[in-house]
Amino acid sequence: MSPQPARKQVDGRPTTLSIGQVIDLLRPDFPDVTISKVRFLENEGLVTPERTASGYRRFSGSDIDRLRFILAAQRDRYLPLKVIRTELAQLDAGVADGSTSTLPIGGRGESVPGSEPGDFRPAKATRLSAEMVAAESETTVAFVEQLVEAGLIVPGRAGYYEAEAAIIAKTAHELSEHGVEIRHLRSFRTAASRQADVISSIASPVAGRKDPDAKDRAAELVREVAALSVTLHSTLVTVNVRRELDR
Repeated sequence: MSPQPARKQVDGRPTTLSIGQVIDLLRPDFPDVTISKVRFLENEGLVTPERTASGYRRFSGSDIDRLRFILAAQRDRYLPLKVIRTELAQLDAGVADGSTSTLPIGGRGESVPGSEPGDFRPAKATRLSAEMVAAESETTVAFVEQLVEAGLIVPGRAGYYEAEAAIIAKTAHELSEHGVEIRHLRSFRTAASRQADVISSIASPVAGRKDPDAKDRAAELVREVAALSVTLHSTLVTVNVRRELDR
């Protein structure tokens, strides 16, 4: 009797995986991924795993690749699903190769520090000290402390900072080189807080609904509204500055 053909493997596992196995596979890179999240993405039509005769989901290697792409786009570029859906359609059509999946939304040129999320995200530490923020942002601890006093960077209860603190410090430092003082940045903080309040008021009712996808839908709504608000804000600033210069 001829030998049975070996089953194909995906990352050392059988060719198709259950949803629980997929979560175990993705969690090292995406600690917040849940079964509910994957089901939500399936309901949105972004991933279509096979179903067994008894109705269980079975994910192929390509399904897992799509999930990685989606989760990375949400985490690293904060993209809403409608933008990710377009990118996936381009990948499926062979129009794109997925090489932009690690670039932040509105990425600045490759020669500019901060053009990729990895420029500031520490490799291992999830909590940054003031010294680490200063090192990541190529500034000084004194400058970081000034940002804290101005309310632009807020430490957690244990006194540590999130990775975004380094991005804020780096950007604030670059602005200071153009004559923008920290006291001027308080208006940016105030505007951001007001926008966050508006977005939260829109998303909170969605998150409070009694359905398993409520929190994921709320998070998606936040991404979409936040992306639109950034576009609106930058456009309004551009228009107003142009008018001032044309006077």
